[in-house]
Amino acid sequence: MSDEPGVAGEQGDLVARLRAVIGAKDEQIAVLTASLEVALARLGAAAAEAAASRDRERRLELRVAELERRLSMDSTDSGTPSSKERIGAKEARRARQESERERRKDRKRGGQPGHQGKGLLRDPDPGERKTADPPAECRSCKAGLDGAEAVEPRWAQVIDAEIIRTVTEWLLPGLACRCCGTVTFADPPPGAHQGAVSYGLVLNAAAVLLSCYGNVPPERAAQVMGMLLGIPVSAGWVDKAAARVAAQLGKAGFDEAMIAALSAEDVLAADETPVNVLDKTVPAVAVPQEREEADPEETEVKAAAGAPHVLITRTPDGRLTFLQAIASRRKDTIAAGLPALFAGYLITDGYTGYQHLLSRLAGIQQCAQHVIRRCRAVTKLGPGSLQNWAGDIITILRDAHQAVEAARARGDTALNQHLLDGLRERYDTAAAFGMTHNRLRDWHDGNHPGYALGAWLRGYKEQVFLFTRNFAVSWTNNVSERGAKAAKRHQAVSGYWHSLATLARWCRIRSYLDSAASHGITALDAISSAIAGKPWLPPLPAIS
Repeated sequence: MSDEPGVAGEQGDLVARLRAVIGAKDEQIAVLTASLEVALARLGAAAAEAAASRDRERRLELRVAELERRLSMDSTDSGTPSSKERIGAKEARRARQESERERRKDRKRGGQPGHQGKGLLRDPDPGERKTADPPAECRSCKAGLDGAEAVEPRWAQVIDAEIIRTVTEWLLPGLACRCCGTVTFADPPPGAHQGAVSYGLVLNAAAVLLSCYGNVPPERAAQVMGMLLGIPVSAGWVDKAAARVAAQLGKAGFDEAMIAALSAEDVLAADETPVNVLDKTVPAVAVPQEREEADPEETEVKAAAGAPHVLITRTPDGRLTFLQAIASRRKDTIAAGLPALFAGYLITDGYTGYQHLLSRLAGIQQCAQHVIRRCRAVTKLGPGSLQNWAGDIITILRDAHQAVEAARARGDTALNQHLLDGLRERYDTAAAFGMTHNRLRDWHDGNHPGYALGAWLRGYKEQVFLFTRNFAVSWTNNVSERGAKAAKRHQAVSGYWHSLATLARWCRIRSYLDSAASHGITALDAISSAIAGKPWLPPLPAIS
């Protein structure tokens, strides 16, 4: 250490300056560190935002692809009715059918030679015979035909109906009791009322047919009847005419007879369709229900399970048709709508609300046409030909159907086991391919449709192939879908029903008219007998 005082002072200043420099550097480092952390945080946020943006972009791309797929759907690959198809769908469908169907070059369109056509038959005993004026000139040379030789005449027959207004007044005799003096009058015929004017059976039948079968609103039905028949009626009377027929059917036990007849069937087909009902005061179910899986074919937004529906139950040959108004589509309501004693085979369209009925049914057949529609929708997805396996499923189902039809034509009661094993093996291979190659494929709302379809085909294999083991079971549910068209068409024209009661009334009358017509009973006879209190009822099952 130096004894010089100046040296110590200089070292102290140097140390102080060094400490100041170090402090300034520390502050600068802290500022830079904070700036770096902020920059890193911003970079992280930007990276996360970029990842989220890419994820959103991918989801949007998938969503657009799904929307494009839905826009391209028609009645052949979805549940979309033909009335709601896009413009050009009919032409595209016809072109595809032409490409799928092999047609000989010498084969003309329309009915082929030997086909039994339908036409009007000549009545051998017409109610009136008339003779037309003879021709005045030759159709060839235009020469006059006065005094020409007569030849065997030709004939032309016209079938027509005359609308004649008739008024019938019934006298109701009265007799006074010799004991108490009470006067008792005779009862008027069905449809007539003492001391009042009413419309007869033909007008009632016309009102019911127009409003319940022709899908004409009461106001328009009244106008049509006035124009065609020349008899003015009111819209309120048209509505009451349907109500009277429905009430008479209820008193006669039509619903109970129909349920009894359906219960004895070996095979039934069932379907359901949503309807618009203004007054939904009747609760859908009495107890809370768990969420149920929707029909796998449904690709569009449909009515909720708790919305009013029409339940259609038909025999495979369409001999019996039973429409019911149900307050919801939940499984308990579906079970209550089907005949409780029915224990045969049920043909459905994939809705899982029927699956819990397997405990009391012999089996369920999944509609192959619905499966084919779903497969067609998947074949439109990419990339490339990866989804051709769904087209293989369509071919397999058609081959199975043709094999069953050929076996039935030969009088066989079962399909050749070797042939059936081959079809099932091809089916398993195609479904496994669909699951394997679509398992990890992205989709906007869960599993890829190809994977979902493959898994469904594997899970419901036995129900898809039931028609190959039991020839009494149809391979499609088209018969009940045709029954659902009545409610859809009525709603398309009228828009809605006022209440579940009016919907139930419409269902009862439509079931009665459809079933009676399939048994050879005209609508006039069916409605007349219903008004008289003796409606046609389905034959009761034989008691063994």
